[in-house]
Amino acid sequence: MITIKEIPSKETYAVRQPVLRKGKPIESCMFEGDDLETTHHFGLFDDEDLIGIISLFEKINTIFAAQNQAQIRGMAVLDTHQKKGFGEALVKHCETYCNENKVDLIWFNARTAAVGFYQKMNYQPQGEAFDIKDVGEHYLMFKKL
Repeated sequence: MITIKEIPSKETYAVRQPVLRKGKPIESCMFEGDDLETTHHFGLFDDEDLIGIISLFEKINTIFAAQNQAQIRGMAVLDTHQKKGFGEALVKHCETYCNENKVDLIWFNARTAAVGFYQKMNYQPQGEAFDIKDVGEHYLMFKKL
């Protein structure tokens, strides 16, 4: 059975490392703001197995006028479980959470390879591609709720 529930930041590393930080030390999986009270981490479980994660940060990007914003970071699904709708389920879970908590806009930096995935869920790219050191090319993306 598939379930999504809130998890501690440290539990995200089991998916963040192999998917987002492959070959890098576990410390590279620690994001600034992970342990703030306003940050929420959600895990997608197949029975007891954690197979996907997403983190939601209360963070303003001054490019956008919306007052209440959230940033998605560290969205990842284990390679063996990709292309099965789990990533979409995690993003939709965050959207529901944001709607319930009066967040007006979600934004994030998407890897170039993931832009199409997010566009299917009505996220829009903003501006040109940019490089995140040691991670690769990204686009700023957003969606008004």
